[in-house]
Amino acid sequence: MELLQVADAVAREKNIDQEVVIEALEEAIQKAGRSKYGHDHDIRATIDRSSGVLELKRYQTVTEEEEIENESAQITLKQAQRIKPGAEMGEVLVDELPPLDYGRIAAQTARQVILQKVREAEREKQYEEFKDRSGEMISGIVKRVEFGNVTVDLGKAEGVIRRDECIPRENLRNGDRVRAYIYDVRRELRGPQIFLSRSHPQFMAELFKQEVPEIYEGVIEIRSVARDPGSRAKITVYSRDSGIDPVGACVGMRGSRVQAVVGELQGEKIDIINWTEDFPSLVINALSPAQVARVVVNEDEKRIDVAVPEDQLSLAIGRRGQNVRLASILLGWDIDIMTEAEESERRAKEFASRTSIFMEGLDVDDVIAHLLVAEGFTSIEEIIETPTDELAQIEGFSEEVATELQSRAKSFLEMKAKELKDKQTELGISDDLIELSLVPSSLAIKLGENGIKTRDDLADLAADELVELLGADQMNSKDANDIIMNAREHWFAKEDAAAAAAEETATEESKEGAEDAPTDAPSDPA
Repeated sequence: MELLQVADAVAREKNIDQEVVIEALEEAIQKAGRSKYGHDHDIRATIDRSSGVLELKRYQTVTEEEEIENESAQITLKQAQRIKPGAEMGEVLVDELPPLDYGRIAAQTARQVILQKVREAEREKQYEEFKDRSGEMISGIVKRVEFGNVTVDLGKAEGVIRRDECIPRENLRNGDRVRAYIYDVRRELRGPQIFLSRSHPQFMAELFKQEVPEIYEGVIEIRSVARDPGSRAKITVYSRDSGIDPVGACVGMRGSRVQAVVGELQGEKIDIINWTEDFPSLVINALSPAQVARVVVNEDEKRIDVAVPEDQLSLAIGRRGQNVRLASILLGWDIDIMTEAEESERRAKEFASRTSIFMEGLDVDDVIAHLLVAEGFTSIEEIIETPTDELAQIEGFSEEVATELQSRAKSFLEMKAKELKDKQTELGISDDLIELSLVPSSLAIKLGENGIKTRDDLADLAADELVELLGADQMNSKDANDIIMNAREHWFAKEDAAAAAAEETATEESKEGAEDAPTDAPSDPA
């Protein structure tokens, strides 16, 4: 019973299943047996689960003489019948082996096997316990610090805070109690790993959840978080109850709540922003403490143009762009900061550029072109798409003027289409490239000038190659990737069609085979 007592003691100490420990003992004993009798032998150890009796046996399989590969584990029929008369091919002969006299090396080997198995079982139990706890905050004690990586004792397991997940300039030492955010739990070559972070944005959100009861109860909701760990952070909060001030609740009496979070984050400055449905107001709040003069939102490109007074420019951008970068992360939009003078100059350039487009394309004077730009028209195509009666409502326009403008717009676009068609023919650009939904005609011409003349030519490119061909000012990586994937769609369609055709052919063949197969039923004499 000593073996069962040892297994039970180890299982209790390591908090693992007793069966795992017994299996580890069996593996260790049979490994020691193979060391004594030879590694080629098929030796198996079995411990009775009720009595603890250990049985050590050697197994030999009766095999055809020409098929024997391992003479220690396989035996011919002739040899087997000498040992056991009546033995048959494929039968397994079992020999009882005497108890082992463990030497020092065998005992050491057995010990290593048992420890390894127990360690693996412990890690697997840790993984099962923590795999669904990603997104939680946990506390532990620093066990060791190596090259900036911190190993944390979590009680039943160990977690790792890698150097880039620590707060900069934070000095953690052995024995320190530390709180961290579980951002990932996964299996790796060295076993299951629990990855912790103190620089993750959600770590700050979890700290606020602990310090502010209203957030924990769900009355106040954290909408977004942006952090520059150890330096500055921004957080937007929203109250479901109109009677509760979310910013005041997070700050607390005399700043007690926010100071508790700041203390945990090593003095990180935190801007708490009241989230609102009015997006321009939210942009203004996100760029605080800078004062904003004007906000222009471009929803198509998810870009925000912000104009600020000259003396507020450096404050709005922040040291090394920190303020505008955090605001951009917080909102999920690109933010372009400029002074009021720069914004006015930019708008003037855009106004002049659009005016010249209408003056040239519609053959009108600058007064009519200015009116169109002032009404928000940005392209000649928009004039054709706008109903005539709506166009006639512009101050100074009549129905005749609106009809004439649309007629001129159609003539201009037809002329441009003819020029593009001639250019297409001249460059040898195929129609399938021109017809791609994400590739405008002007872009197709530029591609043709660079030797990309068919849809397959475009599909063969990588995104960075397309950006290099067209220039970073004309194309970004995301749009380039979308265009290339759009160009490759016909490849996928062909593969799907071929697979469907092959499946249909196989189905038809199987039906024909079934019809041609003879049947046992007698034929109808009629």
